[in-house]
Amino acid sequence: MKKIFYLLLIFTFFIQCGNPEKPKAENSVPTNNSAKNLNISILIDLSDRIDPEKNPNPTMEYFQRDTEYIKAIEKGFLDHIKSKKVIQLNDQMQVFFNPEPSDPKMNELTKELKVSFDKNTTKENISLIEKKYSDLPLQIYQSAIKDKKYVGSDIWEFFKNKVKDYCIKDDHRNVLFILTDGYIYHKDSKFSEGQKTSYLTPELVKSLKLSSSDFKAKIQDKNLGFVKANDDLENLEVIVLGINPAKGNPFEADVIKEYWENWFKEMKIKSYQIKSADLPSNIEPIILKAISNKN
Repeated sequence: MKKIFYLLLIFTFFIQCGNPEKPKAENSVPTNNSAKNLNISILIDLSDRIDPEKNPNPTMEYFQRDTEYIKAIEKGFLDHIKSKKVIQLNDQMQVFFNPEPSDPKMNELTKELKVSFDKNTTKENISLIEKKYSDLPLQIYQSAIKDKKYVGSDIWEFFKNKVKDYCIKDDHRNVLFILTDGYIYHKDSKFSEGQKTSYLTPELVKSLKLSSSDFKAKIQDKNLGFVKANDDLENLEVIVLGINPAKGNPFEADVIKEYWENWFKEMKIKSYQIKSADLPSNIEPIILKAISNKN
C-alpha cells in the first residue's frame, strides 16, 4: 500500500513539472474597442461663408458654430483618450485648410493644433490640448475674417492630392470632419468632364435647373455631380458639418447632399454623414456618437 502511495506522489510530481504555468506576458494590452487607435482630421472651409457681413446669422454666426463643432470634436477625441490605458495610446488629431492661408501666423496655429498621444502622454498634456482647442480655432477664424482675403475652398483638390497622405494612417480608425457650407469652388481647380464638375456653386445649381422635386432624376439622367477625385478610400470615414444652402430653392440642400453622397460613393467611402449648419447643442451629440463609434 505504501509503495502505491509513493508511486502516486512521484507520478503527480512529474505531471506538475511537465506542465509549468505559462508566464503572463508583460505589458499585454487587452483587445477591445476602446483600444482602437483614432486618427481625426478637421478640414476647415475658410471661404466667405464665414463672413458675418456677407452671411449673417443673428442666432449664432457660422464661424462661431464652427468653433463649437471643433470643441465637440476635441471633447469626443479626449473622451476616447481617457477611456484607454496609457500604454494603449496611439492617437492623433490635426487641422487642415485648402488652400493654406497666406498668413504665417495661421499656419503656426495649425501646427499647435496637431496633437498626438502615446504611452508617454501625461495628464498635463491632456489639459494643454483642452486649452489649445478652446482658444486657437477662434483665433484662426477671427484672423481670416479680419483679413477678408477669402480665396475659396479647394476641397476637391484636397481629396485628389492630400487626403490619403494627410488623413489616413495604417492601424487606425481614420475620421475626417469637413466644416463647410457644402459649396466647393477654387479658381485653380475649376474644370468639368462631361456633365461633371470639380465645383458646386449656387449659380451652377440654378443653371442646371435643380429646383424641383425631381432633382434626383435629373442628376441621374444627366450624369451630374462632382468629378471623382480619388479611389479606394474605404479606410476613411467622413462627416460633413455646416451645410448651408442658398435661399430661394427649397431643394438646394438636397441637391448639395446628393452631390456629396454620390461623390463619396464613387470614391468608395463607406461611412459618411452630411449635416446642416444646426446649432452646436444639436450637433454635439452627433459628433460624440460618431467618434465613439456607438450605434
